[in-house]
Amino acid sequence: MIEKIELQWLFCFQAVYEKLSFKLAAQQLQLPVSNVSRHVALLEQQLNVRLLERTTRKMIPTPAGKQLYQSITPLTQAMDHSLDELSQTADTLSGHLKIMTPDLPFMADILADFCIRHPQLKLSCDTQLDPTEGLLEGFDLVLRFGRGSLQDSSWVAREILRWSSCVVAAPKLLERHPSPQSLDELKKAPCITSMSVLKGMPWRFKHDQTVHVSSSYKVNSGHMAKAAALKGLGFAIMPLHACQSEIDNGSLIKIDCHREPEDLVLYAFYSGRKYPQVKTKAFLEHLQSAITNLHDH
Repeated sequence: MIEKIELQWLFCFQAVYEKLSFKLAAQQLQLPVSNVSRHVALLEQQLNVRLLERTTRKMIPTPAGKQLYQSITPLTQAMDHSLDELSQTADTLSGHLKIMTPDLPFMADILADFCIRHPQLKLSCDTQLDPTEGLLEGFDLVLRFGRGSLQDSSWVAREILRWSSCVVAAPKLLERHPSPQSLDELKKAPCITSMSVLKGMPWRFKHDQTVHVSSSYKVNSGHMAKAAALKGLGFAIMPLHACQSEIDNGSLIKIDCHREPEDLVLYAFYSGRKYPQVKTKAFLEHLQSAITNLHDH
């Protein structure tokens, strides 16, 4: 049977299954939509089974489609890994590296320098502050923030950067809301939270302490959160390095609460197979080295 199936048909089916859209699959594969649709139809014809139910509004995998996807995905990943291992013998790094990362100032130079070092490499980088879906969308590496323990998953998480954090408030806010002396008191105070990063809630403190705070000001930007805190809109958890100068000049007050917030950590997530892809491993080493140099300077 396998000699009657073209590999491209399987790749097209796999992409359509993951995207549930011929258009999005075609964009990912950089093929015309008509080609993708035809490849899937040829696969179904050869197997004599319907893999995807198409309607005018949505697409749903059939039981046969789900079974095929689950069967071929480990095989295509293994093939990709084998080809990557083989490429280690090459003098230059090549291929397509897909990264999702928060839009951090230092990442721009790090990415550009890596591509200068490896001119045969093609890079696609999507900047999202909370790239939770990237792990499922074919990215080789996803950088995202976390506080406290991570959820179990089949992905490997490598710590890249760690920032100690603190709760801060402006003096004008403390005139209206006295400094909370405990996490229970913090629950009743106005707070500035994120919309999606770390899911906004709960706030995590060391020794597995959490608190669901009250928030009417939610943003997905550290700069916006800091600006709002300076104007007295609420208490905020901030990386200490990002607000140390404001604490020093008195425009923000560090709040004790008798609990220290969990550190903010930048993690790199990649596939949990036995070895990371060569291009992923090379970028991780480059990233770690660049960040070490930043700290040294």
